[in-house]
Amino acid sequence: MGVRSSGPLFATGARIARTSPGITLSQLAADLPDGSMRGDALVRSICYDSRKALDGSLFFALPGTRTDGHDHAGAAVAAGAIALVVERPLELGVAQLVVPSVRAAVGPISSVFYGRPSEELAVVAVTGTNGKTTTCALVRRCLTSAGLVAGQIGSVGTHFLGRSIATSLTTPQAPDVQWTLRQMVRSGVTAVAMEASSHGLDQRRMDGVRVDVGVFTNLTREHLDYHGTMERYLDAKARLFEPSRCRAALVCVDDEWGRELARRLEIPVTTFGQSPAADVCFSVEERGLDGIAVDLWGPEGAVRLESPLVGRVNGANVVAAYLATRSLGVSSDAARDGLATAPAPPGRFELVDAGQPFLVVVDYAHTPDALAALIATARRIATGRVTVVLGARGGRDKGKRPETGRVAASADRVLLTTDSPGEEPIADIIRALYRGALEAATSSEVIVEPDRRAAIDRALDASEAGDVVLIVGRGHEQFQHIGSETVALDDREAARESLFARSDAPGLRTAPT
Repeated sequence: MGVRSSGPLFATGARIARTSPGITLSQLAADLPDGSMRGDALVRSICYDSRKALDGSLFFALPGTRTDGHDHAGAAVAAGAIALVVERPLELGVAQLVVPSVRAAVGPISSVFYGRPSEELAVVAVTGTNGKTTTCALVRRCLTSAGLVAGQIGSVGTHFLGRSIATSLTTPQAPDVQWTLRQMVRSGVTAVAMEASSHGLDQRRMDGVRVDVGVFTNLTREHLDYHGTMERYLDAKARLFEPSRCRAALVCVDDEWGRELARRLEIPVTTFGQSPAADVCFSVEERGLDGIAVDLWGPEGAVRLESPLVGRVNGANVVAAYLATRSLGVSSDAARDGLATAPAPPGRFELVDAGQPFLVVVDYAHTPDALAALIATARRIATGRVTVVLGARGGRDKGKRPETGRVAASADRVLLTTDSPGEEPIADIIRALYRGALEAATSSEVIVEPDRRAAIDRALDASEAGDVVLIVGRGHEQFQHIGSETVALDDREAARESLFARSDAPGLRTAPT
């Protein structure tokens, strides 16, 4: 298939973790030719948060959008840090490595500090606007089906050997990535699937990770508040596939951005998509709530994949996972068995069932394309009306909000509400969504209800047999950020509580005691 086999990835004799009490700053800086040493020190731990500095710590003075780590270096030293990585010398009386970019240095240094753990693992990294979490979950399931001990890192947390570690970032900061990979190696993990976000790639959090197979799913409008243009957004995604980092690429070419990416890459590329021009082409058969069947054709010949995931949009995720694990040496039978039993990740077309005569679905869809695909899936399942409960994240790409509202108006009923507005006025966010819904000029009923719990209640109260209610945008998330407050709210639990409150209605079970 054009992607190299990776039998040696699982061989024994790989480098083991350091057992010495520390490593010198000069040793950590050995691979950074642009660095300038000012003294040396024996480093016993690394951190980028001055509040976590300990005796013997190396502190990375990371520049941020709100604060600059250089301003907190003094606090780190006071807490015990004995060395700094900085972009300008600081008068703090400790060893310092002065580099052009701390962000560019933190990944390679962290990798060396933790013994280059990615070189002891088979690493699949997935990037794209939509589908990263689902594809990683499928990859992990296929690897496990093949008898490998596999881990996963991404927006739904870090998972391996029954352990679950919550993460606030889709791609954690570089020291956290390297620490996690080292913990996996120590625990016996041999392969990992991880999400590579555009922010994470642009901010160099993946630097120092050796990737065996990089996967590109798609690119649709998102994060333009950060990247500015779609071209720069693609450039950030393309960083995953740099020859110094990634050995081989799988690229979905069902959109123009995938085709452009495939043309520009300098590593072995296998393209896949629903176009006959792809190296591996596929078609999807929807089976309603019973999942999908995917037929693919490529160098292996014809293969049929079955999955319980709902919706045509998951076809590309299933194919990506199959091809990625096959390229790592997993047998076709094991990969197909894994896909046939892999459930959706939390908050991805997750059904909330209290015995009601209509479907309630919680989904992470928060881009116009993802929402359009979700509504189309609901239309093919529903015998009644489709209702969408929708908000938009504060501080994110404001330009996509009207388009998201226009897409939502393809449903029969839309309830516009709060997502996680942060410091942004809730009314401004809803107004932009509302404007888009009006511009769609459909017959959809549009209701504004800023309280998200109340919006969920109203959507469920108005639903009847055969309807589908889509509660979108937050998926697995359990908290809202409203102003300076963090408010507990899990859409799944809110929907379940609302349904049980209606337990006197025909067909509904009573809530468990």
